Amino acid sequence: MRTPSHAPHTPPVPVAVTYRTQWRDGFGARGWKLDVTVDDPEVIASTAYTGERIPTSVLVHDLLDHHLCGFPISGHRCEAMALVQLALRTGSDPRTDYRQMTDEDILHGRVNGERLEDFLPPALRCQLPSGKLPDRERMQRLVQRLGYEAVREAIVDRFLELGRRGMESARRTWEEYGLDYGRRPAIGLCLQGLLEQADHAVLERAVTEARGLFFVGNEHCALLLADPARREFKALVNHRSALTPCDRSPHPAR
Repeated sequence: MRTPSHAPHTPPVPVAVTYRTQWRDGFGARGWKLDVTVDDPEVIASTAYTGERIPTSVLVHDLLDHHLCGFPISGHRCEAMALVQLALRTGSDPRTDYRQMTDEDILHGRVNGERLEDFLPPALRCQLPSGKLPDRERMQRLVQRLGYEAVREAIVDRFLELGRRGMESARRTWEEYGLDYGRRPAIGLCLQGLLEQADHAVLERAVTEARGLFFVGNEHCALLLADPARREFKALVNHRSALTPCDRSPHPAR
């Protein structure tokens, strides 16, 4: 695939993606994945769907808030950092997702990417029962000792603490690509529009698999798609239509 033309001073950053009608990864979902996650069993394919709270999809989150910020896609610590980037980009409250991950994973002793002891805050770690027990049972006993709400909120606070630790490195990595960190909200909306066009195209043509290449720039973005016919979707980055919360602290409200 050729690289679309951009202004000389802002070369586009290429990011490869793959589309399948059904992924053989245990989930069987239709959708898109970044190519860097194709072999990661923890990453579920996503469509262009945005939900109600956030104007961009999971794929755009993986691309902008993980990949271009230098964070791996998998792992609770990486997701903590990426959700702070999402909050800065869209104005969302990361605690909503932190509570969900706490309820679904951490309170059951499931931590991706590291040991339970290393993820928990020091105030909980020092009271965690012996490592000879299964992690699920250790967390159950910790909740019995300290109370459900106290443990839950301490973990949510830990997520936010870890997420904020990644703010400086995220900005630095983004800028090393030659991208303007303050334009992330507008770039996200631009990529979302391209993804929606491409998702509509593969559905309309009943494509079972396609390869794509996003080109991320400060002024223009593009998505080159081979399904197997080659097509190109392009758009300007509209700064006036985007939220601009990138220099704020993540929403602290509980």
